[in-house]
Amino acid sequence: MLIKIPARHALKESAVTDYSVYLQRREFIKKSLATGGAIGLSAAGLPAIAGVDLSAYQKAADQALAAELTAEKSITSYNNFYELGTDKKDPEKNAAMLKTEPWSVTIEGECERPGMIALEDLIQTKDIEERIYRLRCVEAWSMVIPWMGVELGPLLQRFKPTSKAKYVEFTTLHDPANLPGQRFPVLDWPYVEGLRIDEAMHPLSLLVVGLYGKQLPNQNGAPLRLVVPWKYGFKSIKSIVKIRFSETQPETSWNLSAAKEYGFYSNVNPEVNHPRWSQARERRIGEFRKRKTLAFNGYAEQVAALYSGMDLKRNF
Repeated sequence: MLIKIPARHALKESAVTDYSVYLQRREFIKKSLATGGAIGLSAAGLPAIAGVDLSAYQKAADQALAAELTAEKSITSYNNFYELGTDKKDPEKNAAMLKTEPWSVTIEGECERPGMIALEDLIQTKDIEERIYRLRCVEAWSMVIPWMGVELGPLLQRFKPTSKAKYVEFTTLHDPANLPGQRFPVLDWPYVEGLRIDEAMHPLSLLVVGLYGKQLPNQNGAPLRLVVPWKYGFKSIKSIVKIRFSETQPETSWNLSAAKEYGFYSNVNPEVNHPRWSQARERRIGEFRKRKTLAFNGYAEQVAALYSGMDLKRNF
């Protein structure tokens, strides 16, 4: 069993185990929520492996996780996923309408290896790890979530982006027949988001396939979503079907909809208010009192250098 030493960016990272020890990659990605969802995990989210005594680590992990993590039910029942409806409860209610099998991702643009790749070939089981990240919504609420996924940068490098690749654009599934929210012009569908190439290659950027040790629920962006923890949550696009390397800055959905409210960068910044509310404080789901918003959502030490010399109030 491989236990990964926690990275400095982790809040309190639980054990990381090579999933090939006990689970085939296709089984992990295809596992249906209807079967119950759990993959034989301990209370700390550790795989139960015959012959390995994890009791001491489980106890420590339990204590570390208990102080920070948002309840799983809150994470899966309080969502923004407008493709499934605009109310926070709609994504869970309409989750079954999102069809996730089969699933492929198209790679295109400024790269040497474009093409379409099946999800089970895109995500290598041996690379899946668990990372606990803060999630800060632009609406001033937050969570702490144990994601499971693969580091974005090395995955993108597999497609050999060229020197012209200055940005990475991501696109969500467009399926109005099954996604009720896409039947209304809430946004210009399909949903599009983007990062600068150095942001995409940063070690914190994660492509996610699960949470709480289980397959990613449909309402949280199954089967594949982006998580960029130092940015507001709407940058972490869900149900990705296309990744495009671009020389020019992508036109992103919320920025096109309301540029004065949703900048391209959307880094968490307590000093830059949304036009309709303050960003100085946030409400952690499950807590009564509001807490102070941290610059870059608490990841300034790791990512602030990406924006050296930029006016973060103008380039919000």
